[in-house]
Amino acid sequence: MYGMINLALEQMVKQGYGADTWEKIKNEAGLDEVRFISMKSYDDKVSYDLVGAASQVLNIEANELLEKFGEYWILHTAKEGYGDLLKMAGDNLPDFLKNLNLMHMKVGSVMPDLIPPSFEVQDLTDKSLTLIYSSKRAGLAPMVVGLVKGLGLRFNTPCEVNLVKQDNDNSTYSFNVTW
Repeated sequence: MYGMINLALEQMVKQGYGADTWEKIKNEAGLDEVRFISMKSYDDKVSYDLVGAASQVLNIEANELLEKFGEYWILHTAKEGYGDLLKMAGDNLPDFLKNLNLMHMKVGSVMPDLIPPSFEVQDLTDKSLTLIYSSKRAGLAPMVVGLVKGLGLRFNTPCEVNLVKQDNDNSTYSFNVTW
């Protein structure tokens, strides 16, 4: 994953719990001296280790932490650094979700090591849709829940996101999104 993910987690922890807590998390993850560079690609293990350590230090289930991080990413990190890109993806929740793959393609043009997930919108109605999420990275479905909830807030469309199906290898998930 790119360093921007780890930097956003650092920012979220520092804002909510302080710099000393972030240092404890880095130490627990075995990353004593690491300063992340936003556009540098890091082994996924670094991010997973940080989430595991943050879960321990903060005494929060990893899934809950990932959901909070997903919402944080949309409402703070992405808004600050990627606002124009977000605007191009759509001006309402369903359109934005339909354009996620296109947005990731544009991001990939400047991030050659990007391994983006894929998204598909199905069964779109006036008040709901099914979101199919596929990724080579296992275990990040709770982050997707937070991302979608954050998008709902961004578009003044608070929503509920419920996992309805996952495949056996934890790489594809179906969510029911209602607003």
